[in-house]
Amino acid sequence: MATIANTQAIVRYNAVARALHATIAALVVFNLVSGIGGEAIENFWNPYPLHKGTGMVILVLSLARIGWRFTWTTPEWPTTMGRLQRLTAKGTHATLYVLMLVLPVTGWIMSSANSKYPISIWGLFEWPKLAVAKGSALAEVSHEGHEVLGFLMAGLVVLHIVAALHHHFIIKDNILRRMF
Repeated sequence: MATIANTQAIVRYNAVARALHATIAALVVFNLVSGIGGEAIENFWNPYPLHKGTGMVILVLSLARIGWRFTWTTPEWPTTMGRLQRLTAKGTHATLYVLMLVLPVTGWIMSSANSKYPISIWGLFEWPKLAVAKGSALAEVSHEGHEVLGFLMAGLVVLHIVAALHHHFIIKDNILRRMF
């Protein structure tokens, strides 16, 4: 039986976009797990130094990904996607991009206010602190925002994965294959 995927040519994202997507995705998943579940494992391993450094790497790679995005065009949406699905996908992607920037920045502000040490980037070098006072309104808003937005990011990541798998296994179009 022929499927939609077999009748359409696969038009992939370019290699740099795919590499940035895979790297950032892995780092985001690590940070979501270590951020949301960090307190549960803190007695035998403190994930937060690695979590903080990874957040700064996500920030840099996300800026690179956004910059790279301006140098090429994305593949066209498949004909299997209606207008509402395309709008939902665009909105989800835009929100994910915003969160990949805002979450590291709120974490950076929070860490700068609450720690006397700079953020270590995986033991390779130190990321500078921001001049934010502990207990300041900015520090408090960043702390609360970081937590709430982390859960929003987790939900959107799950939605993104479920949608990709839905396209691959149910609709059987080439959406998932475009990124691999």
